[in-house]
Amino acid sequence: MKDNLLRRALKGVALWNFKVNLWVTRRAQGPAPYTLGGDCRLCAACCEAPSLQVSAVVWFVPMLRRTFLAWQRHVNQWERVRDDAEGRVFVFKCHHFDVSTRRCDSYDSRPGVCRDYPRALLAQPAPEMLPGCGYRPVARNAAVFLRVLDGQAMTPEQRDRLRRELHLEDAPGPAPPRAYTPEPGRSGLPGGDP
Repeated sequence: MKDNLLRRALKGVALWNFKVNLWVTRRAQGPAPYTLGGDCRLCAACCEAPSLQVSAVVWFVPMLRRTFLAWQRHVNQWERVRDDAEGRVFVFKCHHFDVSTRRCDSYDSRPGVCRDYPRALLAQPAPEMLPGCGYRPVARNAAVFLRVLDGQAMTPEQRDRLRRELHLEDAPGPAPPRAYTPEPGRSGLPGGDP
């Protein structure tokens, strides 16, 4: 179900607000401890069940919660499928995502949270990408750690384990789950760059 003109306009205003807030927040926080390595494999795992963690205020204040969920339902076309109370996370099903083609029918007007995955995870202490995702976190100071590791007496298995667990390498992972051919004239792909 493609976005109509009004929905695209609403999403455009929301996206502008998202980008400004993101810029201010990231400037205030400073650089994330990780950079983004790898690339999009077009697995669309990030599109299958978008999840949003909300503040305690949105979670516990009924009017704000209803407003937030109404926006997701009516503007983003996301249907709430479950809640994770422990993490204050809403999990949705996106009506723009076509499971058979693994594509978004409104890619150009997708929400900011879709555009920002997986960059949003890089500020976490131990970021974990979705299974099958071609992106991976790489420690910002990986080169320094690698030089130190190379000078240490340890087995190759120990060195490899430390490289993986400390996010020190940007080595390619397994091949993508399936080949992808973009549609002619298509400007974007699920999970790609904004």
